[in-house]
Amino acid sequence: MSRPYGFSRGRKREIRLAIEGVERELLRSLAQQLVAFVGSDPVDEDADPLATMVGIDATAQTPDDPALARLLPDAFLDDAESAAEFRRFTERDLRATKVSHARLVVEDLDARLEVLPDDHIAAWLGFLNDSRLALGTRIDITEENHDELASLPDGDPRAAMFHVYDWLTYLQDSLVHLLLP
Repeated sequence: MSRPYGFSRGRKREIRLAIEGVERELLRSLAQQLVAFVGSDPVDEDADPLATMVGIDATAQTPDDPALARLLPDAFLDDAESAAEFRRFTERDLRATKVSHARLVVEDLDARLEVLPDDHIAAWLGFLNDSRLALGTRIDITEENHDELASLPDGDPRAAMFHVYDWLTYLQDSLVHLLLP
């Protein structure tokens, strides 16, 4: 009898992860890349120390990189001033949370955990979602072009990225379904 693939429930209702070694390494690499990508927040040497301590970033701006902008979106689409103000107060914490989630995933993968602790589930969901969003933005995937991207020839550089995106979607979906009542 073969083991379930991806996320599944164990006998004691725990959430289990069953993936191959190469897939663990791919997830580990994606998590490390996400840490470098999201955690690359420039440090403002002239920032008010108190503002920095409480997480306020006076220089926070909507990122130019479309993938980073997708991970750190504006809170108000029709009000640039409110969006900038909201970003000033939230971006550092949002970045820190995303980095924390990705680092916890790396720790779990390095420990070769097969049973995820309950308090790690949200980090895994966040990491999988962030990875999908960044990758999906890079290959410009939409509902309209999903089937077209799924049938790209192997020589197209987007083909491999699409397959990773699709696999992350499967993993995220399998985990979400385990959490539904």
